[in-house]
Amino acid sequence: MLDTNLEMTDKIGYLLFKKGIIDAQVLEKALTAKANDSSKIKRNLAQILVQDFKYDHDTIFREVAILYAFRELDSKPEDLPQSRLDFIKNTMNNSGEQIKSQMLEHKIIPFMYDDRIRDKLILAAIDPTERNIPKIAFGLNAKKYEVIYIRKKDYDKLIATILPPENVYLKMMEEANSELEIQQDDTSLSEEELDAEINKSALINLVEGALVEGVRKGASDIHFVPKSGNKTEIVMRVDGNLQLWHVQEGTLPEAVVAVVKDRAKGMDRFERERAQDGFIQRDIDGIIIRFRVSVLPMVGTELKNKFESIVIRILDDRKVIRDIDKLGLTGYTKETFLKAINQPQGMVILTGPTGSGKSTTLVAALYQVINSTVNVLTVEDPVEYVIEGARQLKIGYKMNFEQAIRSILRHDPDIVLVGEMRDKETAEVAIKLANTGHLTFSTLHTNDAPSAVARLYKMGIEPFLIAYAINLIVAQRLIRRLCPKCKKKVGNFDEEFMNAIGLNIAEWRNYTVYEAKGCPECNNSGYKGRLAIHESLYFTKAIRQLIVKSGEDVDEEKIRLQAKRDGSLNLREAGLEKVKLGLTSIEEVVAGTSEE
Repeated sequence: MLDTNLEMTDKIGYLLFKKGIIDAQVLEKALTAKANDSSKIKRNLAQILVQDFKYDHDTIFREVAILYAFRELDSKPEDLPQSRLDFIKNTMNNSGEQIKSQMLEHKIIPFMYDDRIRDKLILAAIDPTERNIPKIAFGLNAKKYEVIYIRKKDYDKLIATILPPENVYLKMMEEANSELEIQQDDTSLSEEELDAEINKSALINLVEGALVEGVRKGASDIHFVPKSGNKTEIVMRVDGNLQLWHVQEGTLPEAVVAVVKDRAKGMDRFERERAQDGFIQRDIDGIIIRFRVSVLPMVGTELKNKFESIVIRILDDRKVIRDIDKLGLTGYTKETFLKAINQPQGMVILTGPTGSGKSTTLVAALYQVINSTVNVLTVEDPVEYVIEGARQLKIGYKMNFEQAIRSILRHDPDIVLVGEMRDKETAEVAIKLANTGHLTFSTLHTNDAPSAVARLYKMGIEPFLIAYAINLIVAQRLIRRLCPKCKKKVGNFDEEFMNAIGLNIAEWRNYTVYEAKGCPECNNSGYKGRLAIHESLYFTKAIRQLIVKSGEDVDEEKIRLQAKRDGSLNLREAGLEKVKLGLTSIEEVVAGTSEE
């Protein structure tokens, strides 16, 4: 029925339906949306599927390119010669502001002149059917032109390389920076002097510029560290390591801190003796980014100064992983993880230090089980990521974490996320939820999975409840990923090092192992990005019996040995598996894990 006259009315819809990329229901809705489209320039079905139905741009427009016989750019942006990058950059910059802005708006680039027909310009577009292409070609004085299809992800990489977005705040700061020199010799700091400093716009630009730069660099945290001699160091944590970004000299550190407090909600600029927590939200490059601000008083070398340290956590929802396959779970860990989260009840606990990616993994797990038939509640303080389909309870001065936990049972939950089991009361409620027919997710701060059992036991939770409420405990760490551009094969293993960490050189010669080298692409660190490694403690019958039989203490070693018999790898073993896959180095795994 659906095929009748469909090919005649919408070729791309027919093709996508026939290939199984969209189903009949989506196609009918999209055709209705197309017929009722009230936009000034009528959109085609492919545009509607991407914009309104959130289909992956490259999946849809690759089929459009095939249907209308547009060639596809098969070169990766990182493989293009510098001469080609220079051509694209110069052509765009010399085209005039109007044409340049049109190219950026519609994601079209002047890629090259045809080798065979010298005056024919090749334009690469993420949508080769874009109506503005002839106008842009005319604006570029192209006598002849050809349009080829470029994947959106390749276009984004290319533009980020040749035309990185300008940080307008830093530009304004540079222009005004000369105004920030101060003269101060007296022993006390007056509020008037501080106000005078704060009112200089360069400081506002510095703080706003740091927020923008932190997001663009992919940093997880921004640190403002006051130093004596009227200096403030701004440090960013990228791939787990702190990197100095900027030193603000000749400016009172109190003034820098005061500007951050002024620009955050929930902070008192005049309070300098206690810890404070605040919140900032900004639109950066068209994306709403949230920042969590922590201020702590610290000791300075000069009595006249009241120094405070600031750490700003960047909460970027683009980093939320919804696809469980992207978590890096493998083998026994992946098998038990999927088994545990698909149980109708019981508890899944993620454990590891701060910044080990526990929240990312839990959110990905939640997205596997959220649907319209279940009531999903989360109790977190603070909320890190917005989770679609979940009701995230708001913690504040009228309802604290403990009150929310106590009330949650009366709110008819099916699935519950408890941000952290921070004390006996929280742990008891979470265990009770898991025991009364709810699937419960939570986190703990312990070094490995078996020690999480001991931690709950020491909190005062009965061994019987621990044994039968928990489905799975996963310990997690983040280790750095080798830079794909410069990683090099290990020729000869360091015998002393391999013996010290207990690895057999003869066995490891059977694997292709890489080590860090360093190049401009990775800031000469040899690493770019991070990946997770996991240790899984699935509660088998044998594990449950070991816990129930615990006397005065939980025997972690017995649990560890039983988990190994069940098929679990410890964190170091899991890391070494990633080494065998060429993703990281032996040195990085050893640095990030202990032997047991």
